[in-house]
Amino acid sequence: MQAFVFTDKRLERYAGQFVWLQVDIDDAKNADFLARFPIPAIPTLMVIDPKKESVALRYMSGATISQLTKLLDDGKRAVKLTGPATADSLLSAADRYASQGLTAEAVKSYEMALAKAPKGWGQFGRASESYITALAMKGDNGRCTTFALDTYPRLRGTSSGASVAATGLGCASELSDKSHIESLEKATRESIDNAKIPLSGDDRSGMYQSLIAARGAMKDEAGEQKMTEEWSAFLDAEAAKAKTPEERTVYDSHRLGAYLALGTPEKAIPMLQQSEKDFPNDYNPPSRLSAAYKAMKMYDEALAASDRALAHVYGPRKITVLRNRADIYVAKGDKENARKTLEQAIEYASSLPKGQRSEGTIAALRKRLETMVVR
Repeated sequence: MQAFVFTDKRLERYAGQFVWLQVDIDDAKNADFLARFPIPAIPTLMVIDPKKESVALRYMSGATISQLTKLLDDGKRAVKLTGPATADSLLSAADRYASQGLTAEAVKSYEMALAKAPKGWGQFGRASESYITALAMKGDNGRCTTFALDTYPRLRGTSSGASVAATGLGCASELSDKSHIESLEKATRESIDNAKIPLSGDDRSGMYQSLIAARGAMKDEAGEQKMTEEWSAFLDAEAAKAKTPEERTVYDSHRLGAYLALGTPEKAIPMLQQSEKDFPNDYNPPSRLSAAYKAMKMYDEALAASDRALAHVYGPRKITVLRNRADIYVAKGDKENARKTLEQAIEYASSLPKGQRSEGTIAALRKRLETMVVR
């Protein structure tokens, strides 16, 4: 969105209506904000009521310019809501619950909003996306799948329909339900191929990932390979259209993932070397290079790239770099340095302030270290 959406002149009409805030979730100075408004996924868009200091609207996804302008208009209305419970006010309440990490309460409120929705309700699409996302986060794969099957026909041909289909497919894949997987694969494929739906390239990339996971759930190795190849070709074509380095690097992580899945990590090297040259203070290119070099068994190069990443990374993402560094040492056969790196990751993770500190992450690191020591 930074490269493709926030630079759009159509946002100029909102000048003076919103105070724009971009929060760096890795910067410790934002820990208090994150404690009040948890961010479970990136990107997450929120409209915050300045008087109540609470979330009036929340959307856990990227957005095209048309989607963003609608979100802003809906957010303005949500801030002004008063009076008895309506579909709009219930949706706003659900967004508040979701922003506080109260997933069960959010699910219930989204359900009530959808049940109370008037015919032709303008927020039906976003409410459906938010509801099915909450169900998936809650691990309620059964209801998630059923909702997608029931709701997709109403949203066919829209960005919300595409999101509902792909999310539902992910839930069906978790259940390994063949008939539902096939139905939602068809819906997801239909959405990807519909050029009239205003979806960003990375949105379509995420949908490809859902299709690939579905083939994996069906134990269809040939189908999974074919879909991964198609995904990789799509990403290369999208990156080739980029007009700026910022636009091109949007696809770096996706392309690396595709190359790794196809067993061709060497294809990522020139791309990531160029990104590191274009953005010398960004930890992402060298961090991704370290993963590519590791897959190529070029461990010294992987560690050197990891060193460069560590020189720039901060906040919770530093844990990921350290964890990947431990993987490099393990692959190299250097268990002593792998152990020391995990200990460093645990110490750093434990030092993070509330809002950035994750007890689940710390527990996972400790469990991994214990397993390494036992072995």
